[in-house]
Amino acid sequence: MWTDMHPINPFRAALRAAAAELIGTGALVLAVVGSGIAASRLSPSDAGLQLLENSIATALALAVLILVFAPVSGAHFNPVVTAVDAIGTARTPAGAGRALLVIGAQIIGAIGGALLANALFEVPAALSTTERGGAGVWLAEVVATAGLVLVIGALVRTGRTAHAPWAVGAYIGAAYWFTSSTSFANPAVTIGRMFSDTFAGIAPTSVLPFLAAQIVGAAIGALLARLLFVQPASASTTMRADGLASRIRP
Repeated sequence: MWTDMHPINPFRAALRAAAAELIGTGALVLAVVGSGIAASRLSPSDAGLQLLENSIATALALAVLILVFAPVSGAHFNPVVTAVDAIGTARTPAGAGRALLVIGAQIIGAIGGALLANALFEVPAALSTTERGGAGVWLAEVVATAGLVLVIGALVRTGRTAHAPWAVGAYIGAAYWFTSSTSFANPAVTIGRMFSDTFAGIAPTSVLPFLAAQIVGAAIGALLARLLFVQPASASTTMRADGLASRIRP
């Protein structure tokens, strides 16, 4: 695993983390939206096959992106993961500032990824008209996000972050199918997908309830991780060093 040979000041480290999160989140949304467009063209009459193609591409891309960017930023690619991490490990103005910088980068990257996917497939840039909502869908986002944060928290608190790439990718790939919302589970990705009126898009009017459900789910997942998995006092495993993000300890 690549690591710096020379010390880096906190400001430079924060900028590098933000850049990695911008690129990584953009690439993730590119995979989600781009594979959705490809799936709708390759299998125009089979919605199930479209979802299968979309979910496989997303899961594989997520695993690879975590492997690539974890040493730089922790490979969160998700504002709720970054927020839970910051609450658990960096209760300082500098830590909060870094978290806000990273979250801003994630959102910008997500929008850029959606626009790039549109351009690659020559789809006109437009806001999505796909309405997604209802009690079952919002509950699905709570469950999907809680499950994601619980998976990450379990790995971090038990020192198994080396398994994060395949475990997180597998969870998201599966959650596409066992949730009625197809498991967005990510505020940045949700916002980004608003900018593509394609298979993976979400209408602007549907976004706020999704974000609220994801925040609730993240809080539940973090609490469950803390209750179920006791982290040894001597544990120093961090997502930033060898897995997905810093210790999740709300």
